Amino acid sequence: MFKGSIPAVITPFIDYEVDYDSLAKILNFLIDNGSHGLVPCGTTGESPTLSHEEHKKIIEETIRIADKRVPVIAGTGSNNTLEAVEYTAHAENSGADAALIVTPYYNKPTQSGLYEHFKTISDKTNIPIIIYNIPGRSIVDMTIETMIELSKIKKIIGVKDATNDLFRPLLTRKKMQNDFCYLSGEDGTALAYLAQGGHGCISVTANVAPKLCSELHSAWQDGNISKAQEINLKLSSLHNALFVESSPGPVKYAASLLGLCNKKTRLPLSEIKDDTKILVKNCLEELQLL
Repeated sequence: MFKGSIPAVITPFIDYEVDYDSLAKILNFLIDNGSHGLVPCGTTGESPTLSHEEHKKIIEETIRIADKRVPVIAGTGSNNTLEAVEYTAHAENSGADAALIVTPYYNKPTQSGLYEHFKTISDKTNIPIIIYNIPGRSIVDMTIETMIELSKIKKIIGVKDATNDLFRPLLTRKKMQNDFCYLSGEDGTALAYLAQGGHGCISVTANVAPKLCSELHSAWQDGNISKAQEINLKLSSLHNALFVESSPGPVKYAASLLGLCNKKTRLPLSEIKDDTKILVKNCLEELQLL
């Protein structure tokens, strides 16, 4: 069972190339500050802009640098089922602990298509699979009924829920017959998601405030609800600031202020506005992270 604070790791760039030295710095920073896992090549890692070779090397490097200190959940999704199979098989062969697979974007598959997409990937690989349901980016929304059917497949073990619908985990858990891992994909409601039966959060904020994020989840797991609430309140302004513009623009700027990497994103994401930069910097200063 995956749980706790799991950063959706940013991909650093320099001169339009992946900056692997900065990636190593970021990964060690996240692990040393208590993160409970890592997700390379997800939305926050700008996976749609990565070449096949870059995608695979980032996953390989993350697994190598993590060196089993924390689990690695590799982002292996695609709107092309055969490509998702290829990425997932590669992650499995590279030693990833699980694969995070997004619902296919742009194609707008039916619920039947979603079921067959995930089943096909599961049939052709042997790695645990976490469904990534994010209708705000992929347009399609996997229904509770489809997720329940997929949960009957042994290797499909959980969901990253980025719907921001806090009733959904309750409705799903009530109907689910097996053990299933529930991970929030929304920093601002992650604590509320834990209260609804969640196990952790695949987080954007944890890229730049990993210690506070890990302490929040550890406090929750220890039953120290008041401490978790206190940390959550501290983080609330930063959670908001990191989504004022399209992510990961703001969080990469925050990471640059911390000296972790360059602020650069790949097109079609452009540099964030000056007002956003001021907001992000103020939030980091408020948390004494600068």
